[in-house]
Amino acid sequence: MHSLLNKLQIKSLLSATLCAAALCAPIAITNIAAAEPTPQVADPLLRAMQAELDREKGLLLPGMQRPYFVEYRLDDINTYEAVANYGALTREESSHQRIVRVTVRIGDYTSDSSTSRGEGVIELGPTDDDPAALRYALWSATDAAYKNALRGYSAKQAALKQFQSAQSQPDFAQAKPVVQVSPLVSLDLDRNEWKKRIVEASGVYATDPDVKPFAEHVQYSVSNIRAIAMNRYLVNTEGTVLRQGYTGYNGGISVGGQAADGMRLSRDNGTVATTAKELESASAFRKRTIEDLKSLEELRNAPVVSADDYHGPVLFSGDAAADVFDRLFVPNVEADRPEMGTTARTTGSYSSSYKSRVLPDMLNITDNPLQTKFAGKNLLGAYTIDDEGVPAQSVDIVVNGKLENFLIGREPVKDITTSNGHGRAAPTQSAHSRSGVILIKGSQPLSKDELNKRLLSMAKEQGHDVYEVETLGGELLPRLLYRVHPGGTRQLVRGAVFDELDNRSLRSDIVAVGNDPYVSNSLGAIPQTTIAPSMLFDDVGVKRASVEQEKLPYYAPPALPGK
Repeated sequence: MHSLLNKLQIKSLLSATLCAAALCAPIAITNIAAAEPTPQVADPLLRAMQAELDREKGLLLPGMQRPYFVEYRLDDINTYEAVANYGALTREESSHQRIVRVTVRIGDYTSDSSTSRGEGVIELGPTDDDPAALRYALWSATDAAYKNALRGYSAKQAALKQFQSAQSQPDFAQAKPVVQVSPLVSLDLDRNEWKKRIVEASGVYATDPDVKPFAEHVQYSVSNIRAIAMNRYLVNTEGTVLRQGYTGYNGGISVGGQAADGMRLSRDNGTVATTAKELESASAFRKRTIEDLKSLEELRNAPVVSADDYHGPVLFSGDAAADVFDRLFVPNVEADRPEMGTTARTTGSYSSSYKSRVLPDMLNITDNPLQTKFAGKNLLGAYTIDDEGVPAQSVDIVVNGKLENFLIGREPVKDITTSNGHGRAAPTQSAHSRSGVILIKGSQPLSKDELNKRLLSMAKEQGHDVYEVETLGGELLPRLLYRVHPGGTRQLVRGAVFDELDNRSLRSDIVAVGNDPYVSNSLGAIPQTTIAPSMLFDDVGVKRASVEQEKLPYYAPPALPGK
């Protein structure tokens, strides 16, 4: 699972920013182009942000290029995490911090000081609602951001002179001001109850009679609960005023060990939800842990995948298919602008695939952040207004296999000059084009039984075993992979990797999809959701991984209680 927040990275970024800001004395920025008066709201933080923004707009500095756009963003972040190992609580911590980010753009919407890497300055904000302290942090960050923008604008204009033709799209898309002040969100987790659950789960290997017989094979058993509540405040010189937030929770279990030949094996999964009430019950969480321990033992005893290279049918579960599309498809339709001087449309693999076929004709993909539920389950990737103040939109990305649209924020790319509400930002970072709720559908979906019959039919036609994958790990490594015999029996195997599973496979090798959509909520720095059905590929490579077999422990673990 993605980390909720990389605290060391944030601290490092903040330290670097504070040091840079201290090197030169503050100056006032110039008057900004006329904008609509910002409406006043009751929230003291928003009012302080508005007041400082209005003050900065009125200051003058003769002879300097003046900003045409300034944005203030404040992220109020509450996190909680507890970790248990081997049946004991080993760590518990909670944090509350506020991060101020100020963006200043010099020039105009057509050509400004921005770069493809983003821009802006961050500061730590006060956590006690002191408006004076907040305004001081905003002032300091604005001063540094303005100086950076002046330097950046000069450097960018000089760099542009190196290229034969002028850029064909503006640097920043205009947007109508939006005002929305949503209710504040907060953590709502029974911490004592969840500490009890993770302690029990991390020690189940040593206490449950069903798994205790092979407990000595478990080399680590970790369980955790993570939670985040983030309220984001945003005001800009266009008149946008926003306050919106989200909560996310993850209860996870991770167990691992080694096979007799030294191969390292693990089972890692959990439950992800938008509210604490949606997390698994205590009994369901315990059951999941026991199932993971049993499957870990099955993996230990499973044969290593055949050394002969295989190319043929592989059936991916909805869980596995969601991971494949998250890695191979989604980043390539998030339209990030390439570096200056290039004629490419975006930085992804689909840069030259606009209006071309990228998937089989039967597949359609939509990103609709406005969809908050699917099959009764809340979706983490849902939102109503993106992090650049643009209302979210449903976007038909792929229609009958053809790439019809990219996801885009306010940084235009070739052929797409306006935002479709997909500018999203992780804490400390500027907004980039990112997905919200991806829904993958087939025009002629098959039932699970029909998919299995299709897989077996292909096995009989080709006269050899085929494969089915239930779950994947990092780098699309198969965690639970089954060799399926033409007669229908399945055998778990280990130590495999996929070969040549890439964008060409997505375009040409998917021959059937199921009617069993799987909801994959991802609680990363930017919450996202992908909903995918089972998919049957007719030609995917499976081969034995080149992994070093590590030595087994030299002596046995401590005796379990009661033994």
